[in-house]
Amino acid sequence: MSRMQCNQRISNLSASLSANFNGRRKSRLKGSVAKESSQAPINNSEKPGEMGVNLAMDIKVDKMESHEGVQEAEKDLKSFETMTVQELRVLMRKAGIPPRGRKQDLVSALKHSMESGLGQSSQRLETEGNAASMMETGHHKRATQNRKVKNSSARETRTLSHLSVDNVESLEIISEVSRTHEDDSHVVLTKNASTTRRKEKTGSMSTDMKPTKVSYKRKAAAREYERVEVANGVGPFMNEQPWTVLAHKKPQEGWVAYNPSTMRLPPPDGTKHVKILSWNVNGLRALLKLEGFSALQLAQKENFDVLCLQETKLQEKDAEKFKQSLIDGYENSFWTCSSSKLGYSGTAIISRIKPLFVKYGLGLPDHDHEGRVVTVEFDTFFLISSYVPNSGEGLKRLTYRIEQWDPSLSNYAKELEKFKPVILTGDLNCAHQEIDIHNPSGNRRSAGFTDEERTSFRTNFLANGFVDTFRRQHPGVVGYTYWGYRHGGRKTNKGWRLDYFLVSDSIADKVHDSYILPEIDGSDHCPIGLTLKL
Repeated sequence: MSRMQCNQRISNLSASLSANFNGRRKSRLKGSVAKESSQAPINNSEKPGEMGVNLAMDIKVDKMESHEGVQEAEKDLKSFETMTVQELRVLMRKAGIPPRGRKQDLVSALKHSMESGLGQSSQRLETEGNAASMMETGHHKRATQNRKVKNSSARETRTLSHLSVDNVESLEIISEVSRTHEDDSHVVLTKNASTTRRKEKTGSMSTDMKPTKVSYKRKAAAREYERVEVANGVGPFMNEQPWTVLAHKKPQEGWVAYNPSTMRLPPPDGTKHVKILSWNVNGLRALLKLEGFSALQLAQKENFDVLCLQETKLQEKDAEKFKQSLIDGYENSFWTCSSSKLGYSGTAIISRIKPLFVKYGLGLPDHDHEGRVVTVEFDTFFLISSYVPNSGEGLKRLTYRIEQWDPSLSNYAKELEKFKPVILTGDLNCAHQEIDIHNPSGNRRSAGFTDEERTSFRTNFLANGFVDTFRRQHPGVVGYTYWGYRHGGRKTNKGWRLDYFLVSDSIADKVHDSYILPEIDGSDHCPIGLTLKL
């Protein structure tokens, strides 16, 4: 392809993308004109029905032209795959879309923008087509009925104009939301993009910690996403609900998306129970520094008894400070940190119930230098908060994971089980089944979904007397707990289920509810919860 042809194709595609964005503004402007026209006095030199007919004809012409534009844009979608990375980047810059990522990321972003515009154009055409049809019917009635009916039809025409304007405004609002979607960003709550940012940390677990640097991705997400604080919410809260969309490459018949608003169970009435949350926070100091996040509100909303944390990324000196600054009612806290690599890994258990016994690690020096396990004993069960090692880039720790770590953790839990039932929770770094990952076929050799890890998970835990409580309660439900930062997986619900509550088979029937809290943001993982009857 010559340079001239290449430039021409980029110009044509750029024009198509721009038309998708700008078409909505033109639609709104046209709707406003129609609204003003309908409110103005009818010209005596013009028959009462002519205005409706002319407007209907204009809509028909616009509809025909818009359909041609939509058909042309649909052809453009296929041409993205044949373009070079440089051509894609030039096209995206002209269309006002950030050119980030590899070729497939660029193609996906362009297709998303085009499809978003096409969907809204189709909705606008349907709305306008209905309005045109009703206007023509109104004209026929005005030609055959008396003046009183004519005046009624005129009022109906004005109502239709108002409805059309409202529909266009709704489309533009949807457009503004979809236009904020960008790659390499993670959703973080800000109270409101147009209001003053809150600087205080009222209600946070720690109020006297020194400021720490928030990661670039979290900062970028805070700038790029507007979030609304819910009256009964915790924050960070997302004002969309992408988790209610069934996002899976190979969905099976009967699968549905997890929706906590309809699938979570209320606490058992009149029955003593304990409520446990678990959350990989991906850096506790960074989480508490996020605008809008409040540990106090999280505790008040969820009313949990115990909170298990993974990947705190704290050092021992930091943990001591956190112990002195916990919110009221949660005075019992137990922290373990990595000694081999500072600011890495780390787990904790924070409880308003005083435990009978606490243990750090597995009791094996080969595994206990990264701060990955904390165990507490309560009256009727043991609780283990664990952060299982990731097999890593290039699967460099896969052998260690499946041959040493998993068997050691399983044996440790089984030893405790000789005395009391065990609850094992945390980021176990394995999507066990295909239902637990958005794209199973594309991740066969990705850490967390290799055949070796899945077999190890099944052999060492599920086949060894432990029950996956969420899957037992929701056998055909697609619910994720992790979404990667890199490709903005959270906003499209392209995630993994890596976090679990595994319980001894002897207490599986006492599990009242096992649930996910996808609406709570602030990490690349979301919290999970378990309500256990005592």
